[in-house]
Amino acid sequence: MSILGKFDISGRSALITGAASGIGLAYAEAMAEGGASVTLTDIDGEGAEREAARLRSEGFDARADRLDVADREATARVFDAHAAAFGGLDICFANAGIDPGAGFWNPAGHRNPDGQVDTFDPARWDRTISINLTGVYNTIREAVRLMKAGGKGGSIIATASNAGLVTEPIVGMAYMPAKAGVLHMVRALGLELAEFRIRVNAIAPGPFVTNIGGGWLKHDPVARKAWDAIVPLGSVAETDQLKPLALLLASDASDYMTGSHVVIDGGMMLGKFE
Repeated sequence: MSILGKFDISGRSALITGAASGIGLAYAEAMAEGGASVTLTDIDGEGAEREAARLRSEGFDARADRLDVADREATARVFDAHAAAFGGLDICFANAGIDPGAGFWNPAGHRNPDGQVDTFDPARWDRTISINLTGVYNTIREAVRLMKAGGKGGSIIATASNAGLVTEPIVGMAYMPAKAGVLHMVRALGLELAEFRIRVNAIAPGPFVTNIGGGWLKHDPVARKAWDAIVPLGSVAETDQLKPLALLLASDASDYMTGSHVVIDGGMMLGKFE
């Protein structure tokens, strides 16, 4: 097989959670553009269907389902529907996540009164963990079930964050331990599932323009300029810049990678260890 052929995912199927916008949508587009049939899932079912319809209009094989990944029974039903539509599952992106709100520092360097460990709303903690950590577990669990049944292995990619690797005081505190948990889950499952040729890896993005946090990097030019200035490669990233990495990890080009994470953050973490 040629080097470029290793990136070909034609004839495979992929399910992506949190795919109505942002990073999940970029993953779905990358899989469709790479030749896979895709299911876009999101708690925003209408948004997922809208994007799936757009992909179909562009000639791709796409469908959509509404999914709250915190709902374990619903997750199983959505995966079964994908398998019925496409004859199994080859690729899964456990991507869905939410923003828990502000951390203990605000971007101006002052204490945020609602982001301290003793003032942070416990309901926000519970919901963030249920989506960003338990939801990843629920997603991977169902992907593994289908991939084991198919007997061909597969590739699972979880969305982590550089906030799971270093402390980010402007990020809501529930987010960091959730993403750190995702990274350790990926390491553990990479070992557990290697026997079945099911590879499990993570993408750890830094600052990307998405709808997280109300899409503030899209709408606040002052904040955007400030963030651009501190990224070593010169700017906050657009989600399209994730597509090549997504294709690498989904395809046979990464067939010797499992239990790994790849940081894609424009060099933001390089100064964290000085």
